[in-house]
This record gives sequence, structure tokens and C-alpha cells, in this order.
Amino acid sequence: MQPLLDIFRALADPTRVRILLLVRRMELSVGELAAVLEQSQPRVSRHLRILGDAGLVSRAKEGAWVFVRLGNKALSDPVLAAIDAISPDIGTADRARLVDVRAERAAAADAWFAVHAADWDRERSLHIAESAVEAEILSALGDRPLGALVDIGTGTGRMIELLGARAASALGIDRSPEMLRLARGRIDASGLEHAEVRAGDMYSLPRASHSVDTIVLHQVLHFADDPAAVIAESGRILAENGRLLVVDLAPHDREQLRAQQRHVRLGFAEDQVCGWMRDAGLEPCHVSHLPARDALGVTLWLGTRLPTYERAAA
Repeated sequence: MQPLLDIFRALADPTRVRILLLVRRMELSVGELAAVLEQSQPRVSRHLRILGDAGLVSRAKEGAWVFVRLGNKALSDPVLAAIDAISPDIGTADRARLVDVRAERAAAADAWFAVHAADWDRERSLHIAESAVEAEILSALGDRPLGALVDIGTGTGRMIELLGARAASALGIDRSPEMLRLARGRIDASGLEHAEVRAGDMYSLPRASHSVDTIVLHQVLHFADDPAAVIAESGRILAENGRLLVVDLAPHDREQLRAQQRHVRLGFAEDQVCGWMRDAGLEPCHVSHLPARDALGVTLWLGTRLPTYERAAA
């Protein structure tokens, strides 16, 4: 009886219902929830404690930030279904405000990248030599042809330069015009006539479903507001037997990177990215760790979209 009473208690306040509807859409920090709800962080934290006690949300501390996601699906799914059935329009204003909050953060990130684009390759090798990371990338992908290759968040185009000769076609996607300018120059200098770069959004990739053979996310995911959505969108465009390679920082406590380099997430645990891959219909088949320097390490995850009959059997 007590778990049921805890759920009813958690839903007895409109702010807690609003929070539940927001984190259904994406994992959010307490600060972001406070901004959307226009309430203080201590007040939001009190609401989160009640929702957490009911099992409707879970919280994960990451440096000075706490991220909130839906809790036990066996509890949250029927609760959300009931809310949708009774009040389908609830939360509309909050969703609009969330778009504004994310747009403000994206604008700040874009401004940072515009200033630091020329130094981007150096920034990515501050903690582990990029030569070691690239050697591990080549090892993970093996000798198999890369087919249609997409590099999400291509930056200066280094991944296209490194892998493009093994691909039938290569597309680098980035939202920063300055990055794209540098990437075009690098690709032109490499003589990769079958490669191109294009402005695009990692949450809405300019490729048809199941049309890409290889996707690379190299030191991109920690800039994402919603990393799970980025991997889900990557999974959408992957063909059967297509592969997604994620290269990113291991968990760390360098809080200053949020302000200095616009990191949203302080690295990722191995099972965290593997879980997102499985949710996107991919099977993680290779995970490797590069030794850390200055307390920061790098992890590589390789996931494969299994053929439909193999997914059904699993």
C-alpha cells in the first residue's frame, strides 16, 4: 500500500507533475528544471526528493550538477499514460520554455566554438594524445569498408580526413559555420572528392532512415543536451549491420570544463552509452578504454545495428 500512497503524494502537487512531464522528454539538470519552472533550485530539489522517493524519477550527480531522468518505467509509464489521458494539453507552456532554455545554451556554445574553432584539434588532444585515440579508432573499425560515412559534429573535419579514403561517400555535419569552413579546407587539401561537409543538427540528421553504414561521434556527445537522443537519431539513419562509433571522455570531475569549454556532461560511464545504444536498437560489440592523463581518460564504444531477424531472436 505504501508505494501507491507515495505515488499519489508525489502527484498531488502541480509542479511535480510538470517536472515529470519535462523529464519524460529528456534528461535535465536541476538548474534547467529551475529555469523552465521559474522556481528556485532548492524548491525544485525538494520536489525531486518526493518524486524520487516514489520511484518516478532518478537523480545522478555529475560534478556540481545533478541530472534528473525518469525512474522505474513500471511506475512512470502508467502514471504518464494516465496524465496524457486526463489532461493531454498539460505542460505545453513548459515545453515551449524548455526550447528557449536549450536555445540560450546552444547560442552560448555556438559563440564559444566560433572563437575557438582554429584551436579545436589542440583542445581535443589536451588530455590524451590524439594519435593514440586515432590509432584506437582505426583498430575498432578494423579493415571492413566503411560504405556511406557520416561524421557528426565534424569540427575541423579530421575524422573525414582520417577515414574518408575507406568510405564510398563521406559527409561531415556541424552547426558551426566557422568549423565547417575549416573542415572544407582540410577536405579539399586531402583530395577527397567524394567527401563533403554540411550544416546540420545532430538531433535531426539530414539523411534518410537506414541509409548510412558508418557513423562517428568523436568528442561530441559531452556537448549534447540530450545524449540519448543523439544516439537514437544516429540509430535511425543506420542501415542493417551499420556501425556507430562513439569516442568520448570517461567520467571525470573537471567542473571548470563546463564554463571554459562549454561541456554539458563530464564524461560517460561505459554502461551509460551501451544502454543508450541498446535503446536505439544497436548492439554494443566493442568497448575500449585509453589510459588517462591528468585525470581524464577516453572511452570508445562501437555499436552495430543487427539485422531484423537477429533483433527479433534476441
